[in-house]
This record gives sequence, structure tokens and C-alpha cells, in this order.
Amino acid sequence: MSSESTSEPIEILLIEDNPADARLTREGLKEARIVNSLHVARNGEEAIKFLHRRDGYAHKPRPDLILLDLNLPGMDGRTVLETIKDDRNLRSIPVVVLTSSEAETDILKSYEACANCYVAKPIEFGSFLGVVGSIEQFWFSVVKLPQYDGTSRGSA
Repeated sequence: MSSESTSEPIEILLIEDNPADARLTREGLKEARIVNSLHVARNGEEAIKFLHRRDGYAHKPRPDLILLDLNLPGMDGRTVLETIKDDRNLRSIPVVVLTSSEAETDILKSYEACANCYVAKPIEFGSFLGVVGSIEQFWFSVVKLPQYDGTSRGSA
């Protein structure tokens, strides 16, 4: 189901410390033409507070999708991923690792930590926008996802 058929925007949490990559991600999501609300956490600690709705995040929505960079200051993306997937209240949220690392060890460790998919960020502007749009189209037009309130979003 695309968000065009529902009144609620798709809630996306982007965990990204690079403002340029955050801006490109926002542009890619805009071009995908799926109504979304993008929230940005600039580090792992901020992301965990957002997800647990603590310290100023009490009224933030539960994300439908998390886009996670691995290379974050402080608590890195690997630790954030493990924290999310170890929490029974958060583990059903799909986590897409969207990072510049193409290292086989990062890919393997991300999947071992239960990442839902791993995408290397393209360097070229147009390719980056296309990849981000493809991620959103796949997760909200193709995949069937549960929601924490028992309803589902997506189609088979």
C-alpha cells in the first residue's frame, strides 16, 4: 500500500551524522513521491532516545522504517542496530543499513545483527537519490509490514 492511499505519512527515522547525506536522503524520499515524515537523529544516543521516546522525544511517532548509517560519532550504528534488535518493542521495525562502507565484515556483521537489508551509499548524486527512492518504494509498495498497533502497511 502506498501512502497515497492512506492519510497517515510513512514515518522514517534516519540515523545519520552527515548533514549532506541527510539532505540527499530527504531529496531522494521526496522524489519517490510517497508521503513520508522524515525524522533525523545525528548520533546513536539521540536515535535511542527517539525510539524510547525519552528526553524531549516523548511525542515522537514510532518509525515505520529506520535508515541507519554505521559510522556515527559516539554510539556507532552497529551498537544502535544491536540495541534495536535486542529490544522486543523495537525489533519489528525494519532497519536498512545505509552506509558508505562496502567492507564485507560490515555487511556480514549487520546481517548477523538482524539488519533487514544493507545498502552501500552511491557516491554519485543521481544514483544516491535513486537508491533512497528505491528503498522507500520497496519497503512501502512491495513488502508487507506489521505495525505495532496490530494493523499492517504494505502489500504482497
